Amino acid sequence: MCHTEQNFFIKEIEMIIEIDFNSDEAIYVQLCNQIILGIATSQFREGEQLPSVRQLAETIGINMHTVNKAYSILQQDGFVKIDRRRGAIIAIDINKLKALKEARAELAVVLARGICKGIGRDDIHALVDELYDNYEANTNL
Repeated sequence: MCHTEQNFFIKEIEMIIEIDFNSDEAIYVQLCNQIILGIATSQFREGEQLPSVRQLAETIGINMHTVNKAYSILQQDGFVKIDRRRGAIIAIDINKLKALKEARAELAVVLARGICKGIGRDDIHALVDELYDNYEANTNL
């Protein structure tokens, strides 16, 4: 049995990135999601500098263009800003209405998939509560 998910520890900001090289999900999407999860759990804080594109690509063993694409998407989505001198910096664009609209669209698909698989309302509510509680607990560290 081959284990394809790999963890990468980036020293400078103590970030752990989990990449599954055999996943159907693109590596840049996995990278974006890992950074967003890191922000949600306060692993990354406002104003912190992410590793350079070159450094992160070398550490993970991926193409620099993949990291660059992930950073660009994170910038477009309001999670980082790109500074020519400092690189990618955690800078959350707090636009609650926009975020709620995006969350609604993403959750609609996730919920539809769950319904198709027989997952009930109570199970979904319990799962959302569990995940939210985990994020809340980790942000108070």
